[in-house]
Amino acid sequence: MAELDADLDQIIPSSVLSPFWAKLVVGFASLLCFARSYDGDFVFDDSEAIINNKDLQSDTPLGDLWHHDFWGSRLSSNTSHKSYRPLTVLTFRINYYLSGGFHPVGFHVVNILLHGGVSVLMLDVFSVLFGGLHFTSKGRRVHLAPRASLLAALLFAVHPVHTECVAGVVGRADLLCALFFLLSFLGYCQAFKESNKERTHSSTLWVLLSIILGAVAMLCKEQGITVLGLNAVFDILVIGKFNILETVQKALHKGKSLENTGVLRNRGLLFRMTLLTLGGTSMLYVRWKIMGTGPPAFTEVDNPASFADSLLVRAINYNYYYSLNAWLLLCPWWLCFDWSMGCIPLIKSVGDWRVIALAALWLCLIGLIFQALCSEDSCKRRILTLGLGFLVIPFLPASNLFFRVGFVVAERVLYLPSAGYCMLLTFGFGALSRHTKKKKPVAAVVLGILLINALRCVIRSGEWRSEDRLFRSALSVCPLNAKVHYNIGKNLADQGNQTAAIRYYREAVRLNPKYIHAMNNLGNILKERDELQEAEELLSLAVQIQPDFAAAWMNLGIVQNSLKRFEAAEQSYRTAIKHRRKYPDCYYNLGRLYADLNRHVDALNAWRNATVLKPEHSLAWNNMIILLDNTGNLAQAEAVGREALELIPNDHSLMFSLANVLGKAQKYKESEALFLKAIKANPNVASYHGNLAVLYHRWGHLESAKKHYEISLQLDPVAAGTKENYSLLRRKLEQMHKKDV
Repeated sequence: MAELDADLDQIIPSSVLSPFWAKLVVGFASLLCFARSYDGDFVFDDSEAIINNKDLQSDTPLGDLWHHDFWGSRLSSNTSHKSYRPLTVLTFRINYYLSGGFHPVGFHVVNILLHGGVSVLMLDVFSVLFGGLHFTSKGRRVHLAPRASLLAALLFAVHPVHTECVAGVVGRADLLCALFFLLSFLGYCQAFKESNKERTHSSTLWVLLSIILGAVAMLCKEQGITVLGLNAVFDILVIGKFNILETVQKALHKGKSLENTGVLRNRGLLFRMTLLTLGGTSMLYVRWKIMGTGPPAFTEVDNPASFADSLLVRAINYNYYYSLNAWLLLCPWWLCFDWSMGCIPLIKSVGDWRVIALAALWLCLIGLIFQALCSEDSCKRRILTLGLGFLVIPFLPASNLFFRVGFVVAERVLYLPSAGYCMLLTFGFGALSRHTKKKKPVAAVVLGILLINALRCVIRSGEWRSEDRLFRSALSVCPLNAKVHYNIGKNLADQGNQTAAIRYYREAVRLNPKYIHAMNNLGNILKERDELQEAEELLSLAVQIQPDFAAAWMNLGIVQNSLKRFEAAEQSYRTAIKHRRKYPDCYYNLGRLYADLNRHVDALNAWRNATVLKPEHSLAWNNMIILLDNTGNLAQAEAVGREALELIPNDHSLMFSLANVLGKAQKYKESEALFLKAIKANPNVASYHGNLAVLYHRWGHLESAKKHYEISLQLDPVAAGTKENYSLLRRKLEQMHKKDV
């Protein structure tokens, strides 16, 4: 492989070829490209995997991580996505502990450092892949192709398709998987370090260690198991010197025997293949047992091609998806956080012009495979075969060939396969340099690609800093993606811009008329704007499309309650609870319905259910206290109020409600203390001051009452009750003053 290194001599100067400086350059480049994302927010899937994931918090036992999926749901649940990545979640939990909460900087910094570590490790991996293995008699490893490995590692370090993995915290699963994947591969290579006399025992230990590291990679992300396949390919082609073309020719040639084939005579190789097979089979078996209920259930919007009735349509679209992934590696300028929901319309016939992409992909692959098989240059054969192996093998779990996946295109899954692409591209530059007299244009092209990719990384990292920028960046790439419009609408709604949010929600529903989550959110906004008729129509349609959509049933009940259709509202609430037994918010709204109907016992029972399911449900506690207060059950109201404050001691609204009850029970001191505590927590609530003034008024502390009446009226000058009470107090004070005179 010295020839390839010589071909790259004019592209990469020898002055940076020492291992230390090479690693420093690659590490610095990888960190520089993605450093802009260090102080970004939690965006997109980060909310579910981190903020809403109880497995990160200390009150969740560590053992639960081994029974939950990546998102914190039980693996045995039918709704689980079956993403089993406990080691990745463990690192999130450590981040949460060290950061003292959900502070994104610490999470992002770890991701950036992990990418830097993987990029540096790629130097050693590429040295092996390009130069083969060479050890001195003393066991020292010698890199045979430092320039080639440096260029490939730089191309990997600055590839923009990695932005999602690095800038999105959820991408840590891919980073950790890649780290242990590479360590497993390098560990496997160590099995061939010793001399023949020492090799047997040592190589077995290294192979076993490699399998263990592969299992660790799989516990970070499922893709990690594919390292065993790469190890096998490397062992057969490089160590076993297996020539596929020669073997085929022997098999086809009459009179020739395969008995002399090196692979078949190599007992050590067969033993290692047996270990890899047993290790991989054991991993898959344990993984399947852990999943419990079989593979995850995805919907048509997640992966429409996999739901096509025609085998031909499925095959065409799967291959089209492969071509899109190849294009993202080749030209990573059009990047999108999500490629589902109409972003890539199905190809339904061979007459679709996009079939050209399939033809181009397979022409390139067939050409590379032909060169890998038929070249007389053994080094060329090995590099092309290993490059294709590194490109294809880690991608297999995302290929839909073995099982249905829950996405169309996902940039994250290209993190490891991109190493194979970088290897092939480097080989291509070497070949181009060899056949070109003028080396400077080739060097300029290489430098240009590195700089453009680095610039794209910086720009894309900036887009991942906030959800608003991330979602809007997708509009130019996937304008037909309903989820893009939905996420922009949701972001706008969270910011309080309901008018703009409605526009994007409507577009999401137009692009995907069965988009129930967009219907639900749009119905909610219309409900708040008192456009109840359309809200009811949207929510009714959502539950028709998905009858077990509990949130839509609850929201439909709220709308029906507002329309005074009480029986229908009660039925909707009951249906929501049927589909989601632990639904405290639905019990809370059901209680409000019963309160409106003066079914006080039913209301109290519903709110009690809400607080049992969610002890910190402040609104349910408050409504119980107020209802008991209004119905004259002061002792029971006091007991409920004290119970609530024990569970939520810093809730000022509960302090206020209990203070009112204690005031009516003539427990003035306790009531005063709670009123003052509530005012200290939230001093700008007029009713807090007004009710404290009423307490002082009853208690006979008239000057204090006058002070808080005046503060209350400053905060809310039109409060009729406070104005009337203040007038009564002033007349009383005037009469007292006249008597004194």
